[in-house]
Amino acid sequence: MFNILPVTVGLLCAASAMPALAALPATVIDTLDGRQVESLTWRHPTSRDVVVFENGSRATMDKWGVVPARLAADASVFAYHRPGYGNSEAAAAPRDGRTIVEELRAVLRFKGLRPPYVLVGHSLGGLYLQLFARSYPEEVKALVLVDALYPRMVKPVQDFPWLTRIVGQMAFSRAVWREIEQIDATGEMVLALPDSDKPVVRLENRPVSSTAIAVDFSAFRMDKSTRDSVAALYPQAVRMVADSSHQMALTSPDIVEAAIRQVLPAGQ
Repeated sequence: MFNILPVTVGLLCAASAMPALAALPATVIDTLDGRQVESLTWRHPTSRDVVVFENGSRATMDKWGVVPARLAADASVFAYHRPGYGNSEAAAAPRDGRTIVEELRAVLRFKGLRPPYVLVGHSLGGLYLQLFARSYPEEVKALVLVDALYPRMVKPVQDFPWLTRIVGQMAFSRAVWREIEQIDATGEMVLALPDSDKPVVRLENRPVSSTAIAVDFSAFRMDKSTRDSVAALYPQAVRMVADSSHQMALTSPDIVEAAIRQVLPAGQ
């Protein structure tokens, strides 16, 4: 079964109270296809591995905390802001997963970072990277899903209660809401493609505190069929479960780092 609380908090809360644990190096703003894109790259002098981080909904690069810097000792590392986040300029293009995957690939090519990549996606970013891995398996070395969204977990926006829709459009930026509007469609894009044979690590937050109260704003599919289908995805995956928070890289950086190192070469 998937845990609905952390994903719901990540998508439907108005603000995050979780601070970053470590400052990131200075970012770079490039102009790509006429639009400003903010990113951060650590280039390893000898390693051929490239670890690519994809943020969750509303999240910025600092939500990865110390994890990227730790991995930079052993691999090249890339993180960025999707259009409308941080200093990345908003885009007029649709905010579905296919568009976002192509934008990410374009930035990676622009930065001269060559595949195959170790893709690390948190929450909604994990859904995007599932689509990346299925669309371009030859460009992917491994996939690490950090408390990720999976296909059909979130209902189409038109099936949200009217109050959830109103609050979402008032509380979130236009860029964020446009992504939320396309979550269900992105999940269907994932399911329309065959699973790749690449290694997958599924890192799941399961809080055990008695104060962890599940609230889903009626935006999620909670039926048994959906829960079973999510659980059955990626049967070959290594599953790691932790009592953490949805912002796992901030709350439990050692665990997130260990999950990524599962798919990096031995000795790194």
